[in-house]
Amino acid sequence: MFTASREDYLRGIYILEEEKGRIKSIDLAHYLKVSKPSVSEMVRELGREGLVSHKKYSSLNFTPKGRQIAKKLTSKHRLIELFLKDMLKIKSRKVHEEAHRLEHAFSDESIGRIRKLLHNPKKDPHGKPIPQ
Repeated sequence: MFTASREDYLRGIYILEEEKGRIKSIDLAHYLKVSKPSVSEMVRELGREGLVSHKKYSSLNFTPKGRQIAKKLTSKHRLIELFLKDMLKIKSRKVHEEAHRLEHAFSDESIGRIRKLLHNPKKDPHGKPIPQ
């Protein structure tokens, strides 16, 4: 099982990769608002778990397993955002933070039901694709 912190790092890498292509540890530190040593430590742990690969002074890269997990986490977050906005009528500016808190608690079964309830949406409230 992953901790919320590990999930945040994986999702952060995924989002930055979507936006920038290649990313470095410093990009992730800025995105997550943590120190570069914190990123280095977590990247080493994620590397030992076979989720990312990283060589000093080079970009961060997912392993196939890491990409699959990050994609699933991103999908979960974006579905929750859409659920909050469309079903619960929460304002767009608030859905990201709320979804961030909830994404760690929802089971895969619940996310599957939300996906079905929302008719398998393709985009989140911000127009970003929801990974399938």
